[in-house]
Amino acid sequence: MDKVLVIDDDQDICRLLTKFLTKNDYEAESVTSGDQALKLLKEKQFELVLCDYKLPDATGIDLLRKIKILNPETAVIIITGYSDIKIAVEALRYGAFDYVTKPLFPDEILLKIKEAINSDQPTPAGQTKKRVRKTEIKKEFIYGESPQALQVQKHIDLIAPTDMSVIIMGETGTGKEFVANAIHEKSKREGKPFVAIDCGAIPKELAGSELFGHIKGAFTGALSDKQGSFETANGGTLFLDEIGNLSYDNQVKLLRVLQERKIKRLGSNKDIPIDVRVIVATNENLKEAVKEGSFREDIYHRLNEFKIELSPLRERPGDVQVFAKHFLKVANLALDKNVSGFDDATRQKMTDYYWHGNLRELQNVIKRAVLLCQGDTILMEHLPEELISPELNDLTPTSANTLVIQSEDGNLKDAASTAQRAIIIDALKKAGYNKTKTAKALNIDRKTLYNKLKAYDINI
Repeated sequence: MDKVLVIDDDQDICRLLTKFLTKNDYEAESVTSGDQALKLLKEKQFELVLCDYKLPDATGIDLLRKIKILNPETAVIIITGYSDIKIAVEALRYGAFDYVTKPLFPDEILLKIKEAINSDQPTPAGQTKKRVRKTEIKKEFIYGESPQALQVQKHIDLIAPTDMSVIIMGETGTGKEFVANAIHEKSKREGKPFVAIDCGAIPKELAGSELFGHIKGAFTGALSDKQGSFETANGGTLFLDEIGNLSYDNQVKLLRVLQERKIKRLGSNKDIPIDVRVIVATNENLKEAVKEGSFREDIYHRLNEFKIELSPLRERPGDVQVFAKHFLKVANLALDKNVSGFDDATRQKMTDYYWHGNLRELQNVIKRAVLLCQGDTILMEHLPEELISPELNDLTPTSANTLVIQSEDGNLKDAASTAQRAIIIDALKKAGYNKTKTAKALNIDRKTLYNKLKAYDINI
């Protein structure tokens, strides 16, 4: 029986979820704080953790990262409100399997739990699968119809037959792994392994082992030899997402692999030849990272043999309905439903929305709408509040001015802080939540921006 841990400071939610999970043949336990959760996770192994984003002693992302260090194979689903949707999308970068939004729907939670646990089932040999994925079947690739999408498709067709390294740039949720997979499927390596690694989700102390493997006794806890991702991808393609998060030491090791086409497992002196095409992705400006000294210039030039830039969904509204139809078909299959489409008002609302989380957010919104829909057409009432009334969830320069006027007791300091917070949020949105671009637009350095994000409690 699979074990599930529920972490939520609302005892009623804990009680309801544990009762619901037990009824559906799961062994469920619950705790109300991050400290309690970590203590329990050190004592027991859970297949899945359902974690609320807002806890009294930690955030969901803080806890997620600690869980992945304690038990890398434990799947984590974040519970969040719609006002925290951008944070939930960010959690996916750090290894969350998915997220669910309040109010909670039993069918939706049960479906996500089954998907998460089944994705990490033991192999016949009894070994747990790594979080990496191999391409085994042909996927349906949907590119869109906008000029930007057609340009990306053209670039994929041109670069795929070569063995050149590729940098894919774009915001979170724009489909960077999709593009990498498409390049692999159209290459001479088709049918060979496609291994995807999120460098932002791997704890720094484990990244070397994850990429290059280790031998027994290489470090405390290395109880047996382990094959790294380069060996797993041998003959195929290795996709390194969020490459900018790779530590300096591992950047040096990666450069050696790219130059010599050999790896060494941690703790070993033996060279292992590998034949792997490397594709990387980032939502940061690597040129700026090179200038700041956080990313090596030599490895940047080694990787930058070809670059593909993905536009955010809000800059190509004509593609919204193309992907909406595709995600509708996917959701119908997953939920065993037969919803035929959207009414005119719903289509227009989706086209006009900002889509902070891009394609990933669109897919989740449609899956939720299909779940709620009892007829054959998705209506406005099936969309989340964030789409229906985005002005209630966002601060804009206009609302900042209003807030300044409404500041209590004429407190100029509070009014100025409120206005500055709103301006920073607006700049983040316009820069696609890219901190380097945001700092440049605000004419401040990145360190100052980080300080202000912390001071104003802006979580992205």
